Amino acid sequence: MGKQNVREVALDLLIRMEKAGSFSHLLITHAISDGKVSAKDEALLTELVYGTMERKLTLAYDLSRFIQTKKQVKDWVITLLQLSLYQLRYLDAVPVYAVIDEAVNIAKKRGHKGIASFVNGVLRNADRKGSPDFSPIENPVERLAIETSHPLWMVERWVAEYGWEITEEMCMMNITKKPLTIRVNTQKISRADLMEKLQAQNIQCVASAYSKYGIIIQKGNIFKTTIISDGLATVQDISSILAASFVEVEDSMTVLDACSAPGGKATFLAERLHDTGKVFAYDIHKNKPKLIKENAKRLGLHQIKVGNHDARKLGDIHEEYEFDRIIVDAPCSGLGIVRSKPDIKYNKSVADIEQLSHVQIDILQHVAPLLKENGKLVYSTCTIDPLENEQVIEKFLRENAAFKIDPTFMDEVKALDLQKVRISNVGLQLFPQSCNGDGFFVTRLVRVCNEDGA
Repeated sequence: MGKQNVREVALDLLIRMEKAGSFSHLLITHAISDGKVSAKDEALLTELVYGTMERKLTLAYDLSRFIQTKKQVKDWVITLLQLSLYQLRYLDAVPVYAVIDEAVNIAKKRGHKGIASFVNGVLRNADRKGSPDFSPIENPVERLAIETSHPLWMVERWVAEYGWEITEEMCMMNITKKPLTIRVNTQKISRADLMEKLQAQNIQCVASAYSKYGIIIQKGNIFKTTIISDGLATVQDISSILAASFVEVEDSMTVLDACSAPGGKATFLAERLHDTGKVFAYDIHKNKPKLIKENAKRLGLHQIKVGNHDARKLGDIHEEYEFDRIIVDAPCSGLGIVRSKPDIKYNKSVADIEQLSHVQIDILQHVAPLLKENGKLVYSTCTIDPLENEQVIEKFLRENAAFKIDPTFMDEVKALDLQKVRISNVGLQLFPQSCNGDGFFVTRLVRVCNEDGA
């Protein structure tokens, strides 16, 4: 199959995302693995799709200045204009004439001469007029929403909960690139030795200040090395590493990862067990346990037992009081990871958040009986909405007298001396600006007695 024009492929993917709500990362991965673009264009394809999606609402506002409101414009033409406008506004390396010529050629190929002429006129006008001025938008919340391309309801919700300063910084952070973080597999190599190995292969990196297992890649393509495939490290966000660290496993423990795929936390915990104990890793999706197995094999971990099960039904296959430690990394709205998956912010609603909060409390209720007395349970999500975080934990604690917040957890959180976070009486809320990673909530519960309160 011949290679296709990278901008046409990007346009096709953006159209599919708009129509079917398909996930950007999956579409891009498939397009690259199917060989639709040349190797030299793979990075550009990713930039074009992620960037256009990330700035979609800002681009729509920008574009509205150059299109008459009564003019009927086909959806694919609007998407083509947004894709082109993204390049004009945000990609300095691409010449203006090249952006416009490519757009006109695509318009001519997919439509007709009139559409090509329209696209040419809009883009030349946009180039002459320059970037939009957001100051005429009087409502500061609406202005922030448009300037950072977040749905208005979302920004209003965050301002109401966290205030203006945290919300503004979070929105601005969400339109910046997140650094790639890897977790060293200390079963095979030390962090210092791995960093030396990376630097010898022209990969610039620094040690994470937040975890002794984290390394931040500053420059270079780690995927062109064998570091990952050799099992020396795993790609894992720093917030996720922190969440797994709070599980506090010890050698020979039996551990449950109830919602595991793709296995980042399960493999981290297995590494911390030093080839002792067991980690039971489950996921509800049929195709995902395979990912956990592949990661465990790559890392040389043998004590992970993987299965395809609904976390709410694990009581059917495990005994009460069976586990020393449990982690519930619950399914959530994902509003903490929009830097990595920008389409999430357009595809979620308040109804989704409410529905997910019921699933989260249900999972906790069914998994909690499997924990030993004095055992510890970590609850985490990659979202920043209190309805899925603090309120889930508060409800669970009201209904389960055998559990309480582990007091040593709060001591550990304070010892980390994290900045730009929210520490409540039930947990730690990380924002994208906290560690320059994902937004994450984490807390740790301890089972202090049996269900009768004895």
